[in-house]
Amino acid sequence: MSDDDGQQNFILGFLMALIALVIFFVVGIVIWHKGHSASGAAAAAVAAQGKPPAVVISSPPPGEAPKLAEVTETVTVTIPDGASIRVVNGVVNFYFATGSADLAPGAAEALAAVIKGVESGRKVVVSGFHDTTGDAAINESLAKKRAEMVRDVLVGLGVPAAKIDLQKPEVTAGSGNNAEARRVEARLVD
Repeated sequence: MSDDDGQQNFILGFLMALIALVIFFVVGIVIWHKGHSASGAAAAAVAAQGKPPAVVISSPPPGEAPKLAEVTETVTVTIPDGASIRVVNGVVNFYFATGSADLAPGAAEALAAVIKGVESGRKVVVSGFHDTTGDAAINESLAKKRAEMVRDVLVGLGVPAAKIDLQKPEVTAGSGNNAEARRVEARLVD
């Protein structure tokens, strides 16, 4: 009888673990779903307040390519670790977390207006800035690496490398607070 009791305990334990796994999975989906619907609710709340319309950029569903949309208003995508993207008057600003060259999701969507400008014969200038904390040489190198990352994204989206001009700004220390200073600007020129 002890073998039967052992098998029953094993099966009961296995079923309890399976039930717990299903519960955690369902709770995770609910939390994920609420987080995604909150971004849509935030955009609706901003529009209801009479402020300029905002475009919320999200990653495409798995297996789908990002869709490029023309961006004419201010667009901000913020990621909790400090990486974000802001488009103002056609200038795309990529902000970075400290010590990182990782772009926030939504880069392709934010660069849509820049890509259209290049298609109409203009060039894009990409400039990297850094904050004033830490070692100046490391900051300069990181600003260059970030600018190259944005250039690589543009090339990956079909912009010819000859239409992209990496320019080191005269003053590489960016303006604003440290989070605003760690940025790469992509702007169209004639």
